Amino acid sequence: MSEDDYKNRSYGEIPVGTGFKPGIVVVDFQLGFTDPQYPLGGAPLVMRALENTEKLLEVARRYGVPVANCNTAYMNEREMPYWKITAVRETFRHDHPSAAIDPRIYDPAYDLTVCKKAPSIFFSTDVADFFTKERVDTVIITGCNTSGCIRASSIDSFSHKYRTLVPEDCVGDIEEQPHRDNLRDLGRRYVDVTNLADTLAYLERWHAAETASETA
Repeated sequence: MSEDDYKNRSYGEIPVGTGFKPGIVVVDFQLGFTDPQYPLGGAPLVMRALENTEKLLEVARRYGVPVANCNTAYMNEREMPYWKITAVRETFRHDHPSAAIDPRIYDPAYDLTVCKKAPSIFFSTDVADFFTKERVDTVIITGCNTSGCIRASSIDSFSHKYRTLVPEDCVGDIEEQPHRDNLRDLGRRYVDVTNLADTLAYLERWHAAETASETA
């Protein structure tokens, strides 16, 4: 078996492409993942993704692109699913400072903000309803971790029938191998794996087309 076996069986042959309007989800860039004082915080790939997502969101908000931002937090362990991660059980609490969304990628006056209770930002939240109202058909996934909540959010985005883009350098994980493996697998089946530069170019094209249609 080799990677060519997937290719020979037609995996990844058809690109997702882009539609009429983009929306962005920002998954779990909470201080628990971005502040190194916390047990799960400060992984290099996550910090790279945070910096690149900040650049992406600056352009997106300027152009009026809908943004949904989230953290993961619970009242107590009784409310939680059966997490196998001690740090999640001990710190992902509403009253814990690590639950706050990192201010570098958060605009509470602009973003739809949800607190999710499961890996996917779409599961039992209002994000899909928000995107329906905004007529979004293309979802850009950012955040962490690639092998967990990014994967789950990508599959739910696909399941909601959105065209789904995942910029590789706007998502991150604890280790590089799971990051690469999961993006490769998502790219074979459900999403287009892109990068920050290509995603910014897409937003520029979309904004230019929107501006042209408004002035026609």
